[in-house]
Amino acid sequence: MQLQANALDTMQDRIEALNLPPTLTARLRQLQALQASAQRHRRPVGIIGPGDAGEREYDAARHIARALATAGMAIVCGGRGGVMQAAAQGASDAGGVAIGILPEEDERNANPYLSVTLPTGIGEMRNALIARSAVCLIAVGYNMGTLSEMALGLKWERPVFVLYGALSLPGAIEVHSAHDMLGAVLDCLLKR
Repeated sequence: MQLQANALDTMQDRIEALNLPPTLTARLRQLQALQASAQRHRRPVGIIGPGDAGEREYDAARHIARALATAGMAIVCGGRGGVMQAAAQGASDAGGVAIGILPEEDERNANPYLSVTLPTGIGEMRNALIARSAVCLIAVGYNMGTLSEMALGLKWERPVFVLYGALSLPGAIEVHSAHDMLGAVLDCLLKR
């Protein structure tokens, strides 16, 4: 029992160390408590975006993934570079789980931060697996692959959140900063 209490204290310390606004910190604690319970989300959050992301997209994806992983959420991504690597790095930095669903039949293009690699050999059709497996999708920037994941997520009634997207898809929720994204995603995850 004492071991569980110490682990919980450590997780709360990690949430505090993120230096987020108090409202986000409180909601991350709520998510962390949910993730420590039998009612936890067993499905990951999908973090999607271009493989050739710029620094702005990379930093935002890493920040968002780190916060969610600190609260106990796993993330799923396409497993390669750019936003996918940033998300995996953020989850890894927090000691969390980052699942990469790769289009190739092997791991040669997998980013080094993944906890689990799933080489599929199905090419870009793997985008459907990402959209289908996620509890919600976080798009940071976009390219054609990201748009396909967003469209599939919306078709399958997954909440889709977009940061730094120049195109709007009906039903996607656009946000203006990484903190806004985190707040919107936390609202979604805590609304059970």
